[in-house]
Order: sequence, then C-alpha cells, then structure tokens
Amino acid sequence: MKTVRDNPEQDTLGAIGIGAMIVFISLILVAAVASAVIIQTAEKLQQNAQTAGDDTSDELSGKLTIMQGFIEAGNYVLYVRLAPGSDAIPADAVSFQLFCAAGAGYEDGALAAANVQLQSVEAFAAPGIVNLDPQNAYKIQVNSGVCTPAAIGALGNPVAQLYLHIESGGTTFETLTVNDPANGNPVI
Repeated sequence: MKTVRDNPEQDTLGAIGIGAMIVFISLILVAAVASAVIIQTAEKLQQNAQTAGDDTSDELSGKLTIMQGFIEAGNYVLYVRLAPGSDAIPADAVSFQLFCAAGAGYEDGALAAANVQLQSVEAFAAPGIVNLDPQNAYKIQVNSGVCTPAAIGALGNPVAQLYLHIESGGTTFETLTVNDPANGNPVI
C-alpha cells in the first residue's frame, strides 16, 4: 500500500528547480548576446587597425628621402631616393612647395620628367625619368621663380622651407640654407 503525503515542502522543491533552470537559461542567453557584442567590437577594431596600418604604410613608403642639395644654374638640385619599401612612382606625381621671405614668399609646382634624372647623369634634359624606382638614386631639379637662391641668399636669414609631396603618398620636409647663391654650393 502506498502512502500519499500532502506536504507543502515537497511542492516548493519542484518550483525551485524550475526557477533555477530559468535563471540558468537566462544566463546563457545573456552570455551569448555579450559574446556577440564583444566579437563584433573586436572585428571593428581589427578593421580600423588594418586601415590605419595601410594608410601609415602608404604614407611612409611613398616618400622621398633627400640625401643632399646644391645650387645649379639658379635652381635647386636635390639628390633623392625613394624610402625603403616604396613602390615605383611616376615623376609627375611629385610636387613641391617652397616658402621663403623673398618676394611673395611662396611658390609651388609639379616636377616634370625632364626635371628628374638618374644621379649618374650629368645634365637635365628631356625625356628624363618617367618613373622613379626604389633601387636607383635620382637627382631632381626644383625650378624656382620667387624663392630663387639669389633672392634667399640676399636675406638676413637665408633659409627656405621645401616640401616635396607624392600623390597618394607622403611628404618630405627640408630646410634649405643658402649661404652663397653661386653654382655648386650646398643648401642642405
């Protein structure tokens, strides 16, 4: 024979087990939502870091390094190399800005192929260099109209600021000091 007990304590034990199961399932759902948010945030940060890295790489590797500079025929001749890791760039993708206190104090322009030669070539002439390759050293001629070496050399503070910009690349800054505007004198 079976005895049936009507005990209120036995009825509450079942309710506690169901409540615990509901809390456990809720915790699993909250953890799943939190992990999805964390994963999505991590992916977004990774994409931003990749974009910033690519931009920085383009900025640093698409840049000219100025080795030396001289005055030649009233213009500036700069001996340059592409920065390590650079890709070949077209000569006409290089532009310059020159700031000085002489005259208007500012000028800019783009280099033409005739203004770029291999370092070993004596004179600037057409056709010049169309593409600058990282393995070669080059000389570039910056033809100035306002900030000429003679105009800067006549100043009390004979300096000019030169910026070389590469389209979709970096910028190189150099201060040119003209102590003597005669041919062959260094400016760097």
